[in-house]
Amino acid sequence: INEPTAASLAYGLDKKQNETILVFDLGGGTFDVSILEVGDGVFEVKATSGDTHLGGDDFDMRIVNWAADEFKKETGIDLRKDPQALQRLREAAEKAKIELSSMVETEINLPFITADADGPKHLLYKLTRAKFEELTADLVERLKGPFYQALSDAKLDVKDLDEVILVGGATRMPCVQELVRKLTGKEPNKSVNPDEVVAIGAAIQAGVLGGEVKDVVLLDVTPLSLGIETLGGVFTKLIERNTTIPTRKSEIFTTAADGQTEVEIHVLQGEREMARDNKTLGRFHLTGIPPAPRGVPKIEVTFDIDANGILHVSAKDLGTGKQQAITITGSSNLTREEIDRMIKEAQMHAEEDRRRREEAELRNQADSLAYQTERMLRDLGDRVPSDEKLRIEQAISDLRDAVNKNDVSLIRQRMEALQQESYRLSQRLYEQASQTYAGTGAQTGFTSSSASGSSGEVIDAEFKSE
Repeated sequence: INEPTAASLAYGLDKKQNETILVFDLGGGTFDVSILEVGDGVFEVKATSGDTHLGGDDFDMRIVNWAADEFKKETGIDLRKDPQALQRLREAAEKAKIELSSMVETEINLPFITADADGPKHLLYKLTRAKFEELTADLVERLKGPFYQALSDAKLDVKDLDEVILVGGATRMPCVQELVRKLTGKEPNKSVNPDEVVAIGAAIQAGVLGGEVKDVVLLDVTPLSLGIETLGGVFTKLIERNTTIPTRKSEIFTTAADGQTEVEIHVLQGEREMARDNKTLGRFHLTGIPPAPRGVPKIEVTFDIDANGILHVSAKDLGTGKQQAITITGSSNLTREEIDRMIKEAQMHAEEDRRRREEAELRNQADSLAYQTERMLRDLGDRVPSDEKLRIEQAISDLRDAVNKNDVSLIRQRMEALQQESYRLSQRLYEQASQTYAGTGAQTGFTSSSASGSSGEVIDAEFKSE
């Protein structure tokens, strides 16, 4: 089975009658546009065009080169000549790209990225979505050529397209989705995970060929997004609106306070950014979590919707295996009018909700920075001179005061000040460690695994302390 046909199968488009489908496939290294016609469950690929040297990796490299150029201007050091530093920077660039699909600003933070005669060097840059789109504008422009070529080869016009579907993780980028909207005049169908869509379609075809699947029926879709409340009153979606059911999604969360032994799982339905503006479906508690520093426990939250539309939500402490669950039967009982009203409200308040979510996330970041610096200070103990210790403690206190006042510009300003103190503290620790090892004849080289994490990393400090 070819990839565009597999993708169409995964979306259940084999049930459509006489439709023309455009498959927009942007993966890590290649880009393809395919146009298919479907009728009576039979797919025919009418045209395919693409660029075998254009993909998500190219977008990553634009961030890498931008950060490396900025760093070279400041320090005179070209990180691209250091394989270990370059690998760390590539991983951080990919993470930044992923974060900018859901946030308008992110941070590339790589302490001890390299060193020179003056000591260790740190890399810290803020990257906005607007800057990222500026850096990659020509790559987005290159996506147009294969699109128009495929239409021309199929002898079709844009208005002849009935459905547009997205394949490949790179199609999550807002600039790519916006381009698809402009090119086709249609909202692309995003109801299936673009990373898995081809594999899902191939599995369906395997079931058909093996006689296990006699008739693939699209049962239903989720009318509104489903998720939980996380730190700062934010609504974190696990299952997006219009996802085909049955479906299952899991995500790892952690605690927000030291010694936290229980968490509340607040299950919500809706499209607003903040929890309080969405509909509560249920609540339950997971207790018996062993006391540990914040961020250490791993709690897996799973949403599972069966073929009857019944929602099963569970929370499991991966450390102890303890689990609690809730079953919700009324998540699909909303009228069409209620669903439309909730979607319209989300659209009307989109800008205000985005601002409130960003403020909540900024407060969370500030709280995390204060906690990490405080912990580092405690770990270093008497190795920090008393005057420096007092200065850092004051910076922590100032930041927490700004958070309590909810003054966004003051929070940013004081976060920057504390970040600098934190770096100085890290440098002191590094220098002391270097002195300790200097007389031992130990090798000075070191390797680094991923310093930036990945898109599947634990979400830090998400649950409110009970």
